Amino acid sequence: MLNFAENLSNMTTIELQSEINRALGIIGDDYNLLQKALRSLKRLADKKQDESLMTQEEFFARVDEAREQIRRGEGYTMLPGESFADFRKRIGR
Repeated sequence: MLNFAENLSNMTTIELQSEINRALGIIGDDYNLLQKALRSLKRLADKKQDESLMTQEEFFARVDEAREQIRRGEGYTMLPGESFADFRKRIGR
């Protein structure tokens, strides 16, 4: 018989969501446990937040700013034959 962690690693996303919903159903009548579960889920969600997500307007504003920086000569260009890793090292990123 597989242990709980091994079972989790073999579950699909839908199966995991179903298991989370099942567990919430079990604790659903206990306000304190639901609060703890919500805090834990929010903590995980906060870690997952992708800082690169932006609106279309924000995206095009960043593109416009990048174009302006290039126009002012503030951009970086990869050298012929340079790998991306070497390029990042050279510009300090």
